[in-house]
Amino acid sequence: MNRKYRLRKTETIKRVRRLGKSFAHPLIVLSKHPNSDNITRFGIIARKSIGLAVKRNQKKRQLREILREAYPSTKPGWDIIILLRRPSRDATYLELKAAVKSLLVRADLSKVFDAKGNRS
Repeated sequence: MNRKYRLRKTETIKRVRRLGKSFAHPLIVLSKHPNSDNITRFGIIARKSIGLAVKRNQKKRQLREILREAYPSTKPGWDIIILLRRPSRDATYLELKAAVKSLLVRADLSKVFDAKGNRS
């Protein structure tokens, strides 16, 4: 994923976590908050409960790839935080991809699907 689409500043991530609306899945939690730009930016949080640094970085790389693929079908103007939960450390790439897709639909952030999962 291109760096201009990433949330990197701590204060921005804290703002999204504090003011944003959250959606939960057994593998991940998605928090969204509108921004003033016309682009959507993503931040990924992988706590130590995921594992050692190698495992956390592997999961973050997988999520960045999933989000890179999903970006064209994501509505613009949002800051989104993805928090990895403990069960995600044993999840496959496809399971993470399905979790992200379902949360983007539930959060009404998908251009392709509406909030009920129907094609637009």
